[in-house]
Amino acid sequence: MPSNPHIAPLIKLIQRTAGRYHVHDVFRDFCEMAAISVSNVVDQHQREAREARYMAIVGKYQREEVAQFPRMLGLLTAALEFAPSDVLGSVYMQLDLGNKNAGQFFTPYEISRLMAGLTTTSNDIEEKIRLHGFVRMNEPTCGAGGMCIAFAENMREAGINYQQHLHVTAQDIDIAAVHMTYLQLSLLHIPAIVIHGDTLAMTERSSWFTPAHILGGWSPRIARQIRNEASDPVAIVPLPQSLPTPAPSPQPVTRLATEEQLSLF
Repeated sequence: MPSNPHIAPLIKLIQRTAGRYHVHDVFRDFCEMAAISVSNVVDQHQREAREARYMAIVGKYQREEVAQFPRMLGLLTAALEFAPSDVLGSVYMQLDLGNKNAGQFFTPYEISRLMAGLTTTSNDIEEKIRLHGFVRMNEPTCGAGGMCIAFAENMREAGINYQQHLHVTAQDIDIAAVHMTYLQLSLLHIPAIVIHGDTLAMTERSSWFTPAHILGGWSPRIARQIRNEASDPVAIVPLPQSLPTPAPSPQPVTRLATEEQLSLF
């Protein structure tokens, strides 16, 4: 696969914008402001608090610096459109932002693709789709979301429309990782809930719902599956008492044309 032509310009733009700041701060601020911008379009329940946070961040920068952040988002979008991958994880590592003390390094996307392929087969996925209409992926330490993107890409290469048949629950203790994952999954239109919390301590500080999750009505879909599959150990939404319990029926698998690429827009 040819190298992504949009990643190097994104890195240079972040470095150039960081003239008066640390590159790490500019990168984190970009990811958070972009994530808030996406969230506030679809998640009205959390809009007010997140908008206030956005204004607090953007207030640190001068007007000409603020103008660079939409350009960063445009380059990120173009990079994901060119070749869906863990773009932000790659940018993070190429900016040399890895935290040696915390052991925060992002897995190369090629390894994520390999691991995703070893985790399950297309036959396993199709069987779950026939039973439930979709598959659910849980990533307890999501980083920038590379494994989630790799799993979705494996589905796409198998001819399965992940935008209709995959739901992701991703979690990380680092809020910057949450913003990175949320932003990339949102741009790739992957239905997902991205949680800021400690997986081991079972604590949750905030939840980020991708546009695909909200617009696709995924909360009731998952609630119905939980009711039908009482033994499912991953309950990511409360179980409503008012939902009926329909008998499971075979579900069709939405397939892609041979050369079809799911577009961001």
